[in-house]
This record gives sequence, C-alpha cells and structure tokens, in this order.
Amino acid sequence: MRRRNLALVLCAVAEHSPLSRADVAGRVGLTRAAVSSLVDELIGRGAVTEAAATASGRVGRPGRALAVSGEGPAGLGLEVGVTHLGACVVDLRGDPRVWRRVERANAGRPAGQVLAEVAALAAEAEAEAATLGLRVQGRILAVPGVVPNESGAVVERAPNLGWQGVRLADHWPDPDTVPEPENEANLGALAEYWNTEQTAETFVHVSAETGVGAALVIEGRLFRGARGFAGELGHIPVHPDGPDCACGARGCLEQYAGEAAVLREAGLAQHGPARAALAEPGDPVSLLAEHAGAGHAPTLAALDRAGRALGLALTSAVDLIDPDSLVLGGAYAELAEWLLPSVRAELADRVTVRPWAPEALRPSALGRRGPVLGAAQTTIRRIMADPTLLPAG
Repeated sequence: MRRRNLALVLCAVAEHSPLSRADVAGRVGLTRAAVSSLVDELIGRGAVTEAAATASGRVGRPGRALAVSGEGPAGLGLEVGVTHLGACVVDLRGDPRVWRRVERANAGRPAGQVLAEVAALAAEAEAEAATLGLRVQGRILAVPGVVPNESGAVVERAPNLGWQGVRLADHWPDPDTVPEPENEANLGALAEYWNTEQTAETFVHVSAETGVGAALVIEGRLFRGARGFAGELGHIPVHPDGPDCACGARGCLEQYAGEAAVLREAGLAQHGPARAALAEPGDPVSLLAEHAGAGHAPTLAALDRAGRALGLALTSAVDLIDPDSLVLGGAYAELAEWLLPSVRAELADRVTVRPWAPEALRPSALGRRGPVLGAAQTTIRRIMADPTLLPAG
C-alpha cells in the first residue's frame, strides 16, 4: 500500500507541480499527515525537491512548492543500430540531458566487439550525467532484433547485425551495469506514446533502418505477443513471388521498403552485400532526402515504390488491429514528405471494411531519436510506478 501511495504522490507532483503538501493531499485523497510522510520519503530517495515557501492565495501560512527533481535519479538508454551506436540520459522529469551518437558499421561485426563499444559509450554518457548531478538507476539497450519475453537479457535474433542468441552478460565488461535489451521498434513506439500529445491509445508505429520493424500499442499498452515476436511487419510478404529475403522467405516488405532496397532502386548504392555500400559519401537517409528534394527521378521512383509496398503491408495491419492511427518513425519520418502520398493512396484503395482518414497516417516528430529516448524513459516510467526502486536516503 505504501508503494502505491508513494507512486500516487509522485505522479501528482509530476503532473501538476508546483504543489504544496496540502495541494497534493487534496488531489490524491490522503490525509495531510500521510502525504507529509510520503513526501519526506520521496525527498529522501531523491525523487522530489521542496522549494522555499510560496503564497498559495489561501488563508494561513504559505506552502512550500514540491517538484520532481531535475537532479539525482536518471535513466540511461542505449542503442545498437546497423550503422550507429547511441546513448541518452534522461532525468526523472523525462527530459533528455545527455545525447551521444557514433556512426559505426555494425553489420557482421562480432557482438562482443560491438557491445564493448556500447559499454564505453555508456560510461561516457554516465560520466557526463554525473557532472549534471544525475545518477543512472537503470539501463535499457535498443536493438534491431527479436528479444523474447523473459529472455534473461538475450537477443535471440538480429539478422541485420548477424546476431543469433547473443547473451549480453557474456560480452559486457561490468556485470553490475549489463543493460536490459528491448526491440528498437517497441521502444520507438513507447517514446511516441509518452512524448507526443496527439498519439492515440491504439496505434501502429512502423520504422526502418536496414530492416523494417513495427510495434503495436493497444489501449496504451505495448503488445509484445506470446513470445515477444509481435511487430515483424518487415517480413510480411507484399509480393509472394518477389526476391529472396534474409529471413528465408520471399517478397517481404524489407525487399521493397528497407533502406538497402530503396538505395539500390535509387541508384545510390554500389553492388555488394545485402546492405549495399553507398555510391556517394554520407548518411543513407540524408542522402535519400537530399536527392529526393532535388527532384532526382530514380530516388523519387524508389520512394514511391517503397511507399506503395509499405501501404500494402499496413493495410493488413489496419484490417487486423483496427488502430486509431499509423505513425511513421525512424528513417521513414525523415522521408515522410515523399512516402506519405503513395502510402496514403494504397490505404485509400485497400482499406474498405472500416472508415479510414488520410490524416490517421502521420510522421513521428521524434525521427531516429525515438528508440534511444524510449529506452532511457523506460527506467523513469518504472520509477514513477514504483518509487521504492530508488535507494532510500
């Protein structure tokens, strides 16, 4: 009961601060004495601060304003992408305070080597956070792969990295700081839900880098499926007789709307492995946006082809799940100007069993920062739900 009441008080302060202790008591329906005791504990755990007395407009002594602490507890989000590593630290208010992104070609590299570099990046981010008065309470790692429910920190399959059955603890230098892995698409969807006011309670979040991933949020809760495999939109066949996919099937969405496929179709990739080398220097997504903005016909045609394939796959998601909205995240958000027309056209033609409005499909404002931000904020959400996760002062 005390754990529940601590969360009740902390959430009230987070949502409505500045509040006095009396204000909190009025909002949560507890006695002033009970609230005062709970506030004292939250202050001792570093979750809440109490400012100097301020006038409240009521008769009596002015109250002292409570607020969620901008120092102390923090969450660390980490990310392994096919082309980059990332880190983000957020404070207890959910505000990003530290950002790190390092370009790395991670496909095919040994998992131990990649994770050692992530651990070094994490240490740098934590050191900078410490200079801001923040102490990391939890670590989540976003990965472009499958993380089964109750996995014990195992990435079962990340085909675009070349990972299979990777147990993080076997490669992490400090056993006390091993992060908890989670699928990057899931974390991107949670970041969208937590940070964007217009996000509906039930939506599909689809994003892309080398692969294509999706996450389902149903009535405000992430749907992971029976074993954690939900959201493999990239391996829905959009053309059954299409090219072979790395997953072993044929004609998957990734072969039409994945980054490598779009680059090849646009003539911006050299011949080579599945993740083709760029024919021009630069970030792949920025390169596509630059050429599309300049009216480069092959790039525009490639993005139109990708959008039509994506719309075809999303039609199945709409008919099966009945979401309020669809959100394009990650690289798709940055290419939305050229993808949206063809995706919307496919949805308009194919979604016939229920009403569907064009504005129900929109790009994310978070872009490629979504997964690492969602990873960092996951720890904060857990603390808000259970402040006893923080050490007592």
